[in-house]
Amino acid sequence: MKFFHSIRWRLQLWHGLLLALVLAGFGFTAWRLRRTDELRRIEQELELRIGAVVGATRPGGGNPGHPPPEAFPPPYPTEVLLQERDVRLFEGASDRTFYYIVWLPGGRELSRSTSAPPHLPCPDRIAKPHNARLRGSLRECFHFSPQGVCILVGQDIHQELADMRRFGWLLAGAGGLVLLLGLTGGWWVSARTLRPIEDISATAARISSGDLTQRISTAEFESELGQLAGVLNCTFARLDAAFAEQARFTADAAHELRTPVTVMLTHAQNGLDSPCANEEHREAFEASKRAAQRMRHLIESLLTLARLDSGEAAALRAPCDLDRIANEAVELLRPLAQKQTLTLEIESTPIRCGGNAEQLGQLVTNLVSNAIYFNRPGGSVQVKVTAEPGAAILIVRDTGQGIAAEDLPHILERFYRGDKVRSSAAGRTGLGLAIAKAIVEAHGGTIEVATEWGRGSTFTVRLPGLSHSPKP
Repeated sequence: MKFFHSIRWRLQLWHGLLLALVLAGFGFTAWRLRRTDELRRIEQELELRIGAVVGATRPGGGNPGHPPPEAFPPPYPTEVLLQERDVRLFEGASDRTFYYIVWLPGGRELSRSTSAPPHLPCPDRIAKPHNARLRGSLRECFHFSPQGVCILVGQDIHQELADMRRFGWLLAGAGGLVLLLGLTGGWWVSARTLRPIEDISATAARISSGDLTQRISTAEFESELGQLAGVLNCTFARLDAAFAEQARFTADAAHELRTPVTVMLTHAQNGLDSPCANEEHREAFEASKRAAQRMRHLIESLLTLARLDSGEAAALRAPCDLDRIANEAVELLRPLAQKQTLTLEIESTPIRCGGNAEQLGQLVTNLVSNAIYFNRPGGSVQVKVTAEPGAAILIVRDTGQGIAAEDLPHILERFYRGDKVRSSAAGRTGLGLAIAKAIVEAHGGTIEVATEWGRGSTFTVRLPGLSHSPKP
């Protein structure tokens, strides 16, 4: 189960087990001591009455007032005559009544009290002269004389047993209450102890999603975790500074390269338009123009990524119609699909989402153009805009060769080119899908890729939806 992998649950189970064992051991020991003391007290009362019965047992021809010094020399006793003071030992309240029975050797009953239960078995003679036994609710002590005469005295102790059971349940209830309080306190302590780890994990998750400005609060961390939080904050700050510097460098470099690329394009176009240029010069100017255009496309892509990394998409969000944006992008790319002899189809449902309309248009354009460039002649590209509860869905499906299994995990990375997938698309920068991924993540959505080698690929984008647009 999942909670067995939780540190909090492991600590709680371990503390609970130790506390339960301690409480169980303490409760059982207390109950055993109480039971032993109670049975010892009862046995002392029974031993006192055994002595009275021994003194009242008369051998044949003996003097009733003077019992023999050794119980019982031959001839065997023939009667039991209790003195008046001893009779009171066996005449108490009904629930405290004691009883006695005397057996001669061989198990023949000599005498019994009126309160003795019927069909009482004679105990077996063992090595110890004084013994005790518990039969149901009857506690009995018995004594064997050297000649084999057995005297048994007993008492119904159901009240004492009930008291001991109540005491046991009282201990169990108190132990359960202490266990509950201990588990509650342990949960509270473990929660406070592990709260810094949860804060660290939450902050790290927000940072991994792209928000490098997040920091771990160290106000309440005065333990070793506080030191760890401080070290992580320093690490995050350095990462934030490094990424910010990288983004600034990318944006600055792209801006600086715009001017010379524009100059190169201008001069190449002027050379192509010059009447003095011969065929060789025109070929050189055309090659320069193509290279400059490709460089300009790369620069624009780098600027787009720099703006997305800086969080501009979140600042420019507004409600927009994803179906309208997708239809406009498809119509813009339809001539390109016709040039590649492809069928370009779109199926849309009115759906609104919050985002940057320009960037969402670029998202659709990148995905559809990617499906066109990496398709097969005579194939098709299908675009679908639909809705799910709380989400706007964009699906772009092509009938190209597909994506190789080794390329699939990297297909959305920047500048990545799979040899089997992109070898036919000369001039591509490898940033189209990376920009699409950055746009989706900047809008709080997800992008998934499904592919089947030799049959095509499907890109599925899920964006947070607002509500359905009114139908025209």
